[in-house]
Amino acid sequence: MITITDLSARIAGRLLLDNASVTLPAGTKAGLVGRNGAGKSTLFRVITGDLAAESGSVTIPKNARIGQVAQEAPGTEESLITIVLSADKERTALLEEAETATDPHRIAEIQMRLIDIDAHSAEARAASILAGLGFDAQAQHRPASSFSGGWRMRVALAAVLFAEPDLLLLDEPTNYLDLEGTMWLEDYVRRYPHTVIIISHDRDLLNNAVNSIVHLDRQKLTFYRGGYDQFERQKAEADELQMKAKAKSDAARKHIQSYIDRFRYKASKARQAQSRIKALERMGTVAAVIEDHVQPITFPEPEKQPASPIVSISKGAVGYVPGKPVLKNINLRIDNDDRIALLGSNGNGKSTFAKLISGRLSAESGEIRLAPGLKIGFFAQHQLDDLIPNETPVDHVRRLMPQAPEAQVRARVAQMGLATEKMATAAKDLSGGEKARLLMGLAAFHAPNLLILDEPTNHLDIDSRRALIEALNDYDGAVILISHDRHLIEATVDRLWLVNEGTVKVFEGDLDEYRDLIVSAGRRKEEKPQASDEPASKSEQRKVNAEKRASLAPLRKKINEIESLTAKLEKQIEALDRELADPALYDKAPAKAASKAKERGEAAAKLAAAEEEWLLLSSEYEEAMAG
Repeated sequence: MITITDLSARIAGRLLLDNASVTLPAGTKAGLVGRNGAGKSTLFRVITGDLAAESGSVTIPKNARIGQVAQEAPGTEESLITIVLSADKERTALLEEAETATDPHRIAEIQMRLIDIDAHSAEARAASILAGLGFDAQAQHRPASSFSGGWRMRVALAAVLFAEPDLLLLDEPTNYLDLEGTMWLEDYVRRYPHTVIIISHDRDLLNNAVNSIVHLDRQKLTFYRGGYDQFERQKAEADELQMKAKAKSDAARKHIQSYIDRFRYKASKARQAQSRIKALERMGTVAAVIEDHVQPITFPEPEKQPASPIVSISKGAVGYVPGKPVLKNINLRIDNDDRIALLGSNGNGKSTFAKLISGRLSAESGEIRLAPGLKIGFFAQHQLDDLIPNETPVDHVRRLMPQAPEAQVRARVAQMGLATEKMATAAKDLSGGEKARLLMGLAAFHAPNLLILDEPTNHLDIDSRRALIEALNDYDGAVILISHDRHLIEATVDRLWLVNEGTVKVFEGDLDEYRDLIVSAGRRKEEKPQASDEPASKSEQRKVNAEKRASLAPLRKKINEIESLTAKLEKQIEALDRELADPALYDKAPAKAASKAKERGEAAAKLAAAEEEWLLLSSEYEEAMAG
């Protein structure tokens, strides 16, 4: 159990916790929520002892181990797996002592303790955690110095998860994860055997990974059972009751005060008036519910939407080094009302694809067609550094509309969701969320037809993320979104594209199905392989597989025939589409156009039937080979 009692703490003279108290039962998975700057990270520092409290106490069981992600990511020449394994201090110390111990009794104690802490499976556990966070077997043996800062922060996260502390403190862990890593972490935290407190603005993480919410608001801590959605409902109900109680209290006070004002100076009523004054003092006051106003976000509407498709890619390839494409065989189209989220682990090429669409990278091969007059707005998280540090938001906007009057410039800044007092603040002094709002506003300044957002939420709190959802849903153009925030994706997009295995393709399932794929793959990596009593030799296994293939040869032949047919039908449909795209065909030979359209429909029906048969037969073949 963790008990925080009457805790007060200050940072730079600012009171962030004022006699705050809360108790967390052992094994609690708690989400610590509150506005940016409320003091959540400060509370973590008090719990770990890095900051002394002004008053009050934090009580944690004796000998309990506290773990949090290191502030500096490891950048040594050690391999990732070595760094993660060394995070278990006890195991490391026991293994070192086992190398030099000579006393038989001590050697026995060491070996027994290593068995107790499951030290011999440590490497497999460390590897599964690293795999869940996006590092394949080859990457796990590379030196940490060969990775960028964001990837090294994942190593730091893997290390603290592997150490399995009794109290795990996670401060915005998803900021350096992709959607796949976030989904894996959500599952891992939910199954974690000890107490977890996690600071996050990710609504899905707070709904699915935790069983309680601690709300830090106006220097106080309040405990709520359930996930974030339940917290919001309970908080709204509590606020409503408080508003009713305040209205009732104010009415009663007003009534008593009216009596006092009427009779306090009348001798015959003086005693009753004094009694009312004392009653008024005893009543006290009910605090008002103060609603924090969140500035909305607004994207300007495109003046005119080009006809679909606004982007068409045929056999596209793109990369950074000639001859070594990151993505190839891209055959996709974007329509003027598309809302698309890009799925796929970091490093697979999501940002590369976004740069290709936005024109920041040229295609290495293939054909990319953009609709005439198409305007594209592009937001990328790393562009926060492109803001001019000593210039204000007004200065940034004035550069884009130099002839406009001051009132009009400030009105455009207000549309970006920046409060009046922030308009004259230098960019370097804005918070991360305020910088993100400014940069999104600049990206969408010229009313683009297509808006590309690459991780827009890293510095936005939950309420600002809600404002972004509302802005995107009100926006009339097309959207391509890259985000690790599942709630944002589900609330704003209707199509999913998967960037994987060197290409981009449509993902036919929904996010629940994608999450199941990610989590089940992670769990399979965690499972230990079961050794059979009589393992077959490699030659015997090859013989068995050869016999299976021979018996299934007719089925395989049928599958190959269908694959040839589908390829032929796809070429036929592609040729018909080119003919039907010619407007002159309908003027010169309308009967031929109708015939071609009918032919195209018949070919499409044959293709759909062939693909369905291929799926059934392929599934039958795979099951037979696996059996």
